[in-house]
Amino acid sequence: MMLLMSSPALALTRDDGDDPGTGLRVIETLGLFVVAPIALFAVIAGLVMVLDKSHEAHRVTTRNIKTRPKAEAGSKA
Repeated sequence: MMLLMSSPALALTRDDGDDPGTGLRVIETLGLFVVAPIALFAVIAGLVMVLDKSHEAHRVTTRNIKTRPKAEAGSKA
């Protein structure tokens, strides 16, 4: 009985005080849900890179990787 009373057909009637605004245009929707999150990500990533205070020696780069010297051909193991 409760399922009959909660049918989607009841959603057609407006509630008191329900006053929806105008819909978003395509450009507004793309700006709000696509461009804004990408821009926010770029700003946060840029701030993290600029404000990075870690030591150069702790970063993994090709300049600070230490390799062992190659063994000579005549040496015995």
